[in-house]
Amino acid sequence: MRKKNFIAIFLVVFTMMLSSFAFYTYQILYTPNVLIEEDDRYFAIPKGTTFKQLQNKLAEERIVNELVSFSFLAKLKDLDTQVKAGMYLIKGDMTNLELINLLRSGSQTPIKLTFSNARLLNQLPKILTYGLAIDSADLATILLHDTTAQYYGFNKETFISMFIPNTYEVYWTSTPKGLLDRMKAEYDRFWNEERLQKAKNLNMTPAQVSTLASIVLGETNKMDEAPTIAGVYINRLQRRIPLQADPTLVFAIGDFSIRRILNKDKEFDSPYNTYKNRGLPPGPINLPSIPALNAVLNYEDHNYLYFCAKADFSGYHAFAKTLTEHNKNARKFQRALNMERIYR
Repeated sequence: MRKKNFIAIFLVVFTMMLSSFAFYTYQILYTPNVLIEEDDRYFAIPKGTTFKQLQNKLAEERIVNELVSFSFLAKLKDLDTQVKAGMYLIKGDMTNLELINLLRSGSQTPIKLTFSNARLLNQLPKILTYGLAIDSADLATILLHDTTAQYYGFNKETFISMFIPNTYEVYWTSTPKGLLDRMKAEYDRFWNEERLQKAKNLNMTPAQVSTLASIVLGETNKMDEAPTIAGVYINRLQRRIPLQADPTLVFAIGDFSIRRILNKDKEFDSPYNTYKNRGLPPGPINLPSIPALNAVLNYEDHNYLYFCAKADFSGYHAFAKTLTEHNKNARKFQRALNMERIYR
């Protein structure tokens, strides 16, 4: 009788323990264990992170609710021996199993890299590495090296044109070389057969189109008139008339606060001085936008040879076919500058 009672008690206890273990196992595997309330959240694992550091990071950033169960299952699935660097998108209510499988897989979520403007090549390292694990100094070392521009098919004056302003999806752990390779691939994708043919019709290389587009962008932020401005410069190039573009003088002088070009500025000795030198300058004077590039490739065909900022400071320009008409427009703008006490 005692033996039967013992067996019965044992079976009850064993069943309870088995149920408890099964329930705990179910909780470990399938019960949500991620704390975040929002729909998703980026979680960065830097290169060289140890499993202990990963545990601490998950706790400090309040990602995991119950760290013991996560750590237990993570070790069973060998996450402790294969922590993979990257940027991961963690969703609310993920289970331990889902989170561990994500981190083990190394399936990073691309992040958006957006850049739109820069005047100088040496400004790009900081701009391009924003939000990435790359140190801007490491990118600068490669980007500004004497041989890098040539490696990608440019020279030091035209190299900035390889970077087409846009929004790109890149991996947080991208390397400096990998990022530059990606930018070259995007450049090649932008310069498709149709755009290359349009550049050829202008007797220009893509780098020359970028140079002219940078001047157009330097003249206006009103993209609805950009093709008209591009048309003026193309007319002057075709007639071998100096471009006389004020933004190129500002670039040459290196003082980007200048709002008014003076006659003495036009004597500044520089290959970027388009008052003294015919044709295009050696390279872009800023990072030309896609709308500016398209404005050159799809320029407005007209007979204008001159333009001047309107006296109402609207940002738009008055266009002229003759020098006499242009001088009238210029005097109006100069009077407006004087009234506003803008002398430089």
